[in-house]
Amino acid sequence: MTADPLVERMRAFGTTIFTEMSALAVRSGSINLGQGFPDTDGPPEMLAAAAAALRDGANQYPPLPGIPALRNLIAAHEQRFWGLTRDPDTEVVVTAGATEAIAAAILGLCETGDEVVTFEPYYDSYAASITLAGARRRPVTLRPGPHGRYGFDEAELRAAFGPRTRLVLLNSPHNPTGKVFTRAELTLIAELCQEYDAYAVTDEVYEHLVFTDAAEPHTPLASLPGMHDRTLRISSAGKTFSCTGWKVGWATGPATLVSTVLRVKQFLTFVNAGPLQPAVAVALGLPDTYFSGFRAALQARRDRLVAGLTEAGFAVQPSEGTYFVTADITPLGGTDGVDFCRDLPARSGVVAVPTQVFYDNKEAGRHLIRFAFCKREEVIDEAARRLAKI
Repeated sequence: MTADPLVERMRAFGTTIFTEMSALAVRSGSINLGQGFPDTDGPPEMLAAAAAALRDGANQYPPLPGIPALRNLIAAHEQRFWGLTRDPDTEVVVTAGATEAIAAAILGLCETGDEVVTFEPYYDSYAASITLAGARRRPVTLRPGPHGRYGFDEAELRAAFGPRTRLVLLNSPHNPTGKVFTRAELTLIAELCQEYDAYAVTDEVYEHLVFTDAAEPHTPLASLPGMHDRTLRISSAGKTFSCTGWKVGWATGPATLVSTVLRVKQFLTFVNAGPLQPAVAVALGLPDTYFSGFRAALQARRDRLVAGLTEAGFAVQPSEGTYFVTADITPLGGTDGVDFCRDLPARSGVVAVPTQVFYDNKEAGRHLIRFAFCKREEVIDEAARRLAKI
């Protein structure tokens, strides 16, 4: 028998970098700006609704697609903010976070040998889900341009498509770079999807975190001509409502695509978060002032951290959205992000994440690391003071 019983295709996926760096933060007593979770709770209306649901008996299995109240609010939310019309009965499914929705979509849509076009750096679950499905990833590298904003080479994207292309996995606003894909970039992606008869799976968990200095506002790929019927759109409550531990996500799209997620999900988690689903429905119905205020607060924290990183000597890349900002370690003499991040707690008492682990093309990201600014202002200020010592 082999020493490692794990199937060969999954042996490349060990402990995630988030687990490693968060454990390092605990051991060293460092400020954790690595993993993207807030250090404050979500809106009080949502928390009160969760407490009421727990007391009032919403503690058994909810319906497989999610409770009707939440599915109705998800559909209303997509209409309200993005002009997308969904049937809550057939075109919405509630999942155990966006991570399950992504995994179920890929497992449900990809046969062995199919190809998935995605952009690197990519969230680490993308590669694992593609591998679980027996599919092959075709990454297209995002690189900082003349003004620091990340972009991609059109010829490289076109070359990634081929006869085995099954779907495009797109994350915008993009983690870890903070990039918001422009309408022109999305139009090119849409044209290639239609040319190669490919589906699109879009991870839009940061849909409400596009900052006012972004080149363009967020545009869902599903809203572009020809994409409504071939796009599965994924989001979640975790980032928008600061409840990452609840793991309440959803997928929306044409009934045929939502059905693929539903039929796989029933054999993964079956259902999830019964007493939390009513609370997320309440949160989705909050007034526009909540969403604009949430964005403004995060933008102010981004600016606070960027100022501190710049003062410490990092070359900071523009972040147009998300919880994150990336920084070049080259001005500080760094050449390898993994080594730099492993040493950083001892040098400064701050934890960051090396982004090279999210690339197939490691050299493209070796000099970049990611910081999270979804923390209280006093935590960000203390981290900046510590980083000034390196």
